Order: sequence, then structure tokens, then C-alpha cells
Amino acid sequence: MFKKAVSKSGKGGDDITRQAKYEIIEGLRGKYPVTWLLEIAGIKRAAYYKWKATLPQRDERIQQEQDIREHIMAIHFIHPEFGRPRITDWLKESVFLINHKKVYRLMKEMGIQSVIRKKRKRHGHKPSVICPNRLQRNFKAMGPNQKMATDITYVSDGKQFYYLSVIQDLFNNEIVAWQISKRNDLQLVLKTVEEWTKKKDVAGAVLHSDQGFQYTSKTYNSRLEIFGVKGSHSRKGNCLDNACVESFFSHLKTEKLYIAQCKSEEQIRQAIEEFIYHYNYKRTQKKLKKRAPIEYRHALAV
Repeated sequence: MFKKAVSKSGKGGDDITRQAKYEIIEGLRGKYPVTWLLEIAGIKRAAYYKWKATLPQRDERIQQEQDIREHIMAIHFIHPEFGRPRITDWLKESVFLINHKKVYRLMKEMGIQSVIRKKRKRHGHKPSVICPNRLQRNFKAMGPNQKMATDITYVSDGKQFYYLSVIQDLFNNEIVAWQISKRNDLQLVLKTVEEWTKKKDVAGAVLHSDQGFQYTSKTYNSRLEIFGVKGSHSRKGNCLDNACVESFFSHLKTEKLYIAQCKSEEQIRQAIEEFIYHYNYKRTQKKLKKRAPIEYRHALAV
């Protein structure tokens, strides 16, 4: 059977390719002498070992491509409106050396395309307060509670959407406050800010966000002023100005929510709580000298 399979001449619809012959030989080399297998397949010994020497590099490329696929899927779930150019920009920001043609190919293979969002009318709403971009993508902080970032993402239990709001300390990437709600509204972000201010002395901190309607409202910015917090806004339509929080959302979804497949609000809350604990206390980061966020903060406080 093996002899019949590997000795195909390469002509006809059921012909076996040279690559497939190499793989069959590799799979059977523990049962039969390699010289026999090579002779039956009509492959030179030097050609087989040259192919075999490239296996580690191929495995590495396959793993890297799988990592890129997972990142593309995460970005698509967070921002379904992103097309190939913006996904390519995000991947480059995440240190993937990739061109737009490869992104296009992978998106096509995965069946992913951007969703054109319908603009929702917000009658009477105009951005009341636009703060300067105080971070300018400089996400490095010298100490805790100096530079903070906040954002909202959505998650689903398969029946309805829920909205997760977080505040992240850019000093050590720690998630210092989070709230989840069925409504993406002003109250969601105000509750998140309230949770943060109860735990920390926030006076003088910069809290960075995008220009969502909640973050540009007078009520939100008045609340920041009461606590002595300086507001900061990304440039309009530029997600990379808030890349750290976007990165956290990506990890949350790929490492927890997509795996957990939550079927209820209670399961979603539990999964998020478990992941944030893991992220803060156990998940090491290269930026933090291979420490978890809270471990890094405690180490520098000693």
C-alpha cells in the first residue's frame, strides 16, 4: 500500500506530491529503514535530509502564523469595523513584522472582513469637553497612579451583549478598576471611576481615553476635576493612542473568554474576575522584567 502511494509519478488527479512523500517517510521512519522508504518513493537521500533540516524553521513559521491568526481574530472581535489596513497597523504595533498582503490572505482564509457600522444618531449630543492628548503614546510611567488609561469593550453570552469598562495603571499595566453592564452609557464609566477613586489617592493622575460620548461629557469631566484628575483624549478614530488597554482586551478575549464560551451574565462576570486576578497577580510580562503587575509594583516599593 505504501509502495503504491509514494511511487505515483506526479501525473493525474490522485497523484501524491513530493512534500507529501517527505511527510509519509518521516512518519514511517520508525517502522522501516529510511533507505527502503527513499528507494520506494524515488527520492534521493540528500534531498530528504535537506528537507528534514528545514523542519524547525517551518515549525517556527507555522507557530508564528498561528499567533498572527489569533491576534487578527482578537482584533476583529474588539473592532469588527477594522479592515485590512488598520489590522495591519495594529499587528505592527504589536511587534509583528507583517505586510498588508499577508494580512489580506489570512483574513480571507479565516473568513474575516470589516463590518460597516451604522452611525447611531445621538440627538442633541455634541462633544462638550475635548482634552489634549497628554500621553502622546508615551505609555511609560515613573510610578503608580500617574498615567492611567480607560476604555470599554463588549462581550457576549451568545444571546446579548455586555459592556466591560476598565481602568489600567500604565506604570505596571495593573487593572485597578472594572465594571460590567448591559448598557454602554455614562453611568458605566462613572461607576468605574468611582471604584478607582475609592481605592487610590488619584490627585494629579492623568486618565486617558478615546473620544467616546461618555468621556467627552461635562458630567464625566466634572467628576475628574473633583478628584483632581487630568483628563486626556486620543486623537479621533485612532485606537493606537490607547494601545495598552486594547492589548489587555485582546488578552482577555483570546486567553479566557473565547475558551470559556460563557452562556450567561454570571459566567461572564466570573470569567472576567478570574482573568483580571490572574492578569494582575500571576501573568508575567516582559515589560515588567518577567513579573506580574502587582508583584512588580511591590518589588519597586521595597
